[in-house]
Amino acid sequence: MAADETRERVSVADLVSVMNDRAIGALIFVFALPNVIPLPPGASTVLGAPLLFLTAQLALGKRAWLPKAVTQRTIERAHFAAVIGRLAPWLARAERLLRPRLDVLTRPPVENLIGVLCFLLACILFLPIPMGNMPPAIAICMFALAILERDGLWVIAGAAVSVASVGLIWGVLFALIKSAYYMFDKLLG
Repeated sequence: MAADETRERVSVADLVSVMNDRAIGALIFVFALPNVIPLPPGASTVLGAPLLFLTAQLALGKRAWLPKAVTQRTIERAHFAAVIGRLAPWLARAERLLRPRLDVLTRPPVENLIGVLCFLLACILFLPIPMGNMPPAIAICMFALAILERDGLWVIAGAAVSVASVGLIWGVLFALIKSAYYMFDKLLG
């Protein structure tokens, strides 16, 4: 689609139709990836809302479906081609690491459990928690790539990153609550 010069714009609906049964993994990856880099406050909430929706569909074993307000969003084909051009080398490197193996971990019912775990991670990502978007986004991206390439080894790695990210975020929340308690105790003393 990026090379098709007859089209002026590319819509989310076009991407969903082209990816067919792999659309849900790709869409989850697309909405999780920007959260891997530091973003302005509130951006994780905007990108997290579609993730909640998509990961819930994965958990329920549904095909990718997005509201018309999202599917009718378009980008100029030239901009889309530029993004694809920049992502292509990174995706090629990732594809060298990904291959179909342990595929029992990427098919239902395990795939539905991955959806549940991704939904919980998306809930964390959606909330305005300091450092609460990057670790879960990395885990979600790993799961999405695992589903796309049917790579069970990446499912295992994604699960490990999930546990680490929940532990890190729990530690941050604990420290915030403990410091707030300490401040109130000293102020109201």
